[in-house]
Order: sequence, then C-alpha cells, then structure tokens
Amino acid sequence: MTPSHSPGDHVRTRLILVRHGQTDYNRDGRLQGQVDIPLNDTGTRQAATLAASIAVIPPDLLVASPLQRAERTASIVGEASGLDVTTDAAFLERGFGRWEGLTGEEIRRHWPTEHADWRAHRPVVGLDVEDRPEVGDRVAAACHRLVAENIGRTVMVVAHGAAITLGITTMLGLDADGFRGIAGLENCHRSVLEPLQSDTTGRLMRLVSHNLAPDFI
Repeated sequence: MTPSHSPGDHVRTRLILVRHGQTDYNRDGRLQGQVDIPLNDTGTRQAATLAASIAVIPPDLLVASPLQRAERTASIVGEASGLDVTTDAAFLERGFGRWEGLTGEEIRRHWPTEHADWRAHRPVVGLDVEDRPEVGDRVAAACHRLVAENIGRTVMVVAHGAAITLGITTMLGLDADGFRGIAGLENCHRSVLEPLQSDTTGRLMRLVSHNLAPDFI
C-alpha cells in the first residue's frame, strides 16, 4: 500500500492514537484498567462514526490493544477502510490492580490513604497499580518501533485513555510521573503525532492535533 497523503503534500510519517468507544464502565464512572469488557451500543455507534471519517483518508497500518473494547473499535474502522487489525499487548491500558471495576467513591471508601495519594499524584503502593512512567515507556517504545518500521506512512493505534495520555507525555520528552498537562481523550477521539524533525535522537514526537472528535475529517 502506498503512503497516505494529500496531493501536493510532502510525504510524512504520522502516528494516530485513538481511544476506544464507550463501555458500560465508562458510562458508570468505573475504573476500567485491564478488565476486558465490550463496547456498549453507544460505543459501537461512536466507532462507526469514527470509521466513516477515517475511511476518507485511511491509514496504512491499523494496530490495537488486545482488549476487546479496543480491538472491536479497530475492527469497525478496519472494515470501513479495508484494513486488517493486528494487536499488540504494549498498548494495554494502565493496570489499576485491585481498583479495577470500582468507582472513585468505592476506592475512596475502602482505601482512603491510597486514594488520597492517587488524587495528589503520589505513587500508590501495594495495590498492583502500574506506575505512570512504566506505562508511558511501554507505549512510547511500541509507538517508536511502529514509526521506525513505517517511514512515510500513517499508523493508527486504537488503545486506551491513560495509556495514550502517558504515551504521548513520554514521546514529547516530558516526565510521565510529574507532568499532567495532556488532557485525556474522550471515547473514539484521537490525537495525531509526527516525528520531531529537529530531534537527532529520533526519540521525540510533536503533537499535531489532540482529542479530535470521531466525525472530524
């Protein structure tokens, strides 16, 4: 497949990061983490809207987290654009250990000290909550690999809110543990990044667009 770009544009390498469609946990305000639950009807409709927009100028490669909410979102996009979906566990959501499936109020009630640490952006110890830098590093490493293997092409990755936010933070060269300046993506919204041409190490990206709606073309 030839690299995707508009006539008259210079060929560029692009990375598009997409958050999956809505699930019942999203709707109910439950911390999802790596619990594997499906899209709900709203999420399926969001994915269909996204798919129609993406099909106008489809990516060259489509990759997803293996969790079904991300893989199904990617599959709907792929069906509209004639693309197969591959999965990569590097794009799993941040693990939240014993908190997965709970609301913020339930966490606060059962683990008040740890909840206070979490809200104050301090590390949470002893509950198997994955550290922010660890998530940022694994997502960024996988993104860098895909970009390096697809120079001049557009790569789309369908993943998860926290994983994407931390991955972007790391790819911008910022501290994933301390920097909170990247807003989270809404369901089926997407961000676009490109390699930072001035970076001689090849490790930094620039954020071109952020939190684009599913129907944005």
